Amino acid sequence: MEKDKKTRINRMKDQEQDVKHQEKGMEKSVQVLLDGSFLTRDRVIRLLPFLLFLTLLAVIYISNVFYGERIQRESMRTRQELKELRYEYVTSKSDLMFKSKQSEVAKELKNTGVIESTTPPVKIIIKEKTKKD
Repeated sequence: MEKDKKTRINRMKDQEQDVKHQEKGMEKSVQVLLDGSFLTRDRVIRLLPFLLFLTLLAVIYISNVFYGERIQRESMRTRQELKELRYEYVTSKSDLMFKSKQSEVAKELKNTGVIESTTPPVKIIIKEKTKKD
């Protein structure tokens, strides 16, 4: 029983030491960050590839955002243009239907001297001659 109690006490002491050690590590990290000692030449040279990689990622991310925005603007512009062209198509089709009515064509041609025929068209039938050999 006493041995079990001692092991629990030892575990609790170890946990307390671990917490203190972590706190000291955090304090040291903050201190290194604030006083700028992490920028020493050997550390900067060692971290340079990683910093260049992060810079490259940032540039790619920014360019990707700009590219996405440009594509979205072009898409909006194309939708608007499509809508306007659709309206123009419907209007032109309506005008053509109106102007191609027989009465409207006759009205337009009246000034040129061409008059509308009053006799209906006649179908011409040509009988084919049979070939004799």
